[in-house]
Amino acid sequence: MRVPLITGNWKMNTMVSEAIELSNEMRSGLDEIDGVDKVICPPFISLATVYKLIKGSSIKLGAQNMYFESKGAFTGEISPIMLAELCQFVIIGHSERRQYFGESGEIINKKVKAALKVGLKPILCIGEKLEDNEAARTEKVVIRQLELALAGVGNLTGLVIAYEPIWAIGTGRAATGEEANEIIGLIRCNLAKLYSKEATRSLQILYGGSVTAANSGEFIKQPEIDGALVGGASLDANQFLSIVRQTAEIKG
Repeated sequence: MRVPLITGNWKMNTMVSEAIELSNEMRSGLDEIDGVDKVICPPFISLATVYKLIKGSSIKLGAQNMYFESKGAFTGEISPIMLAELCQFVIIGHSERRQYFGESGEIINKKVKAALKVGLKPILCIGEKLEDNEAARTEKVVIRQLELALAGVGNLTGLVIAYEPIWAIGTGRAATGEEANEIIGLIRCNLAKLYSKEATRSLQILYGGSVTAANSGEFIKQPEIDGALVGGASLDANQFLSIVRQTAEIKG
């Protein structure tokens, strides 16, 4: 059995004071829910503060991005060894990083390897554009993204995959549960060819893209989907708690 995972990506939201308030609103409720891995990913400025707030709880901490070098003259960047003191997870290859900051498959590959090297668990994001989806190129696009991101990565240990169709991120337009389950099943099948069936049996694969408390059950009940990467809804403590609670009830 794969343990379900719900991750909240706060993106470029919350001042430090707001991150403190949100973390405190979530902590006790999340601690009451068993059988689900829970991760929150605040902005960099709040990581150290939130780390102290959730220490000793069931909540794990993740970062939203990182650079692939350990140290050096890279003004404004955050390295994997800096994050490893605070975080267990790091989001890599989010479509917003690909689209707005020009991150290529090669750069994402370097980040995945750098994260794994220091013991961080990458949440590797993949997903197709609307035109790819409408032209039936979804499988081709996401498998190519996987091949580029995982080139030279010897095994899947410590890795999480998040399938996020770009056309569903922040748009309010989510894929159906059946659609997402089919693509995630194809991802798992293709990874089994690259690695092994045994390796993919324990691999957590999440769905992301306009997930809310109202629709999360549709995705979580699907057999191939192991959880969700939640964006806007993770900024609402009640919604995030509801998503985690529904996940525990469905997958428990």
